[in-house]
Amino acid sequence: MGKTFAGARLRRLREERGLSQAAMARLIDLSPSYLNQLEHDARPLTIPVLLRLTEALGVDAGYFAPPDTARLTAGMRDALGEEITAGRVTPGDLDEVATRLPTVAQLLTDLARDRRAVAEQLAVLAGERGPAGDVLTPHEQVREFFYRRQNYLHELDTAAEELAEDIHLRRGEVRAVLAERLSSQHGVRITTGSDHLHQYDPHAQVLRLSDRLRPGQQAFRMATQLAYLEHDALLSELAAQDSPVDSTAWSLTRIGLANYFAAALVLPYRTFHTEAERSRYDIEHLTDHFGVGYETVCHRLSTLQRPRLRGVPFSFVRVDRAGNVSKRQSATGFHFSRTGGTCPLWNIYEAFAAPGRVHVQVAAMPDGRRYLWTARAVTRSPGGWGRPGKTFAIGLGCELRHAGRLVYSAGLDLADEAAATPIGLGCKVCDRPACPQRAAPAIGRPLAVDERTSTFVPYPMSS
Repeated sequence: MGKTFAGARLRRLREERGLSQAAMARLIDLSPSYLNQLEHDARPLTIPVLLRLTEALGVDAGYFAPPDTARLTAGMRDALGEEITAGRVTPGDLDEVATRLPTVAQLLTDLARDRRAVAEQLAVLAGERGPAGDVLTPHEQVREFFYRRQNYLHELDTAAEELAEDIHLRRGEVRAVLAERLSSQHGVRITTGSDHLHQYDPHAQVLRLSDRLRPGQQAFRMATQLAYLEHDALLSELAAQDSPVDSTAWSLTRIGLANYFAAALVLPYRTFHTEAERSRYDIEHLTDHFGVGYETVCHRLSTLQRPRLRGVPFSFVRVDRAGNVSKRQSATGFHFSRTGGTCPLWNIYEAFAAPGRVHVQVAAMPDGRRYLWTARAVTRSPGGWGRPGKTFAIGLGCELRHAGRLVYSAGLDLADEAAATPIGLGCKVCDRPACPQRAAPAIGRPLAVDERTSTFVPYPMSS
């Protein structure tokens, strides 16, 4: 364990428990002066002290882990771009807040985004801007809900796993077992022939499924319906944490939570985690092994963050050919910008050129962190000649320190920093001054405008 300074978190924990410094020092058998030094980051948190804290106060050791400064700093830069441009704060200020006061950093980010959303809404009402302003839409609110929780909801995940154990869910028998549960416990009958992907009639107690759904997709829809029937109150309670009850965002969050439950039921945590580790996170093997789609496996892999049984912390993204991000979740320090778009050097766009093949990329972020990214294009067709389908690129990435656990690292020189492709969080928040693909100037960086000179860089910045 390296040196860990956790003064702000230690002080906050003490205040939450209503303890004075003297009382807490007695509780963990330290002198008050030593505890005072810990709280002011004059001393690092040692392993013996950490063990006393976890035992005496009943907290997980992860509570005192160093904050994910890259993610927090990127989030603040994204939300406070105007303040940086105006010179009221500097990137160094944001780094210090993210490192020393991570809770305050997240609060500042949330407040800045809320303020911007309110300002945009007022502008729309006043007729100053069109409805295309940068207002956080209900769908974006749902994405933020899962993003803040690093795409893992313990209570919902364990509830799904317990149900899977209760009904003896086994690979190869999933549809039959779920249909039996719906019928025996809730009187729900399954039929096919729906014009929708699925449609539930609560009065007739009939769940109608589309004929075009594959077996794994049918099982997922059945599991989603079980979420509503058996854990409706829990879905509502969780959704209400971020959105007013009966609002559009609240209803959409309930749908997202029901889908989360369905994935956790069809792919129970321990069973899925064990197979993922055994296969070294081979996505195509997991797809065949569990009989579900590529996107479903990738999304489930991004949720394996159960305490004491964590998988590789992945970031998950789904984009279309135009670069629109329709899904994004992260259990890592990777920050998806709301204002900066995505990076054209990212391998998720290369995936469209060769659908069906998994593309692998070692990518370096501006802060020096390196990631291993996999990307593959998937296509969904509604069936029938001339009917347009949907094509997406699915990206799954992890920090390079975890890459050795993945089958996709085979044959790669992970130690060669020069071999990594330099990418960014999006042009508006990317610090790379010499990127020839830059599509917009960086927030907070003045342009070097010289009518007598032209450069290979679209937006040269002042040094």
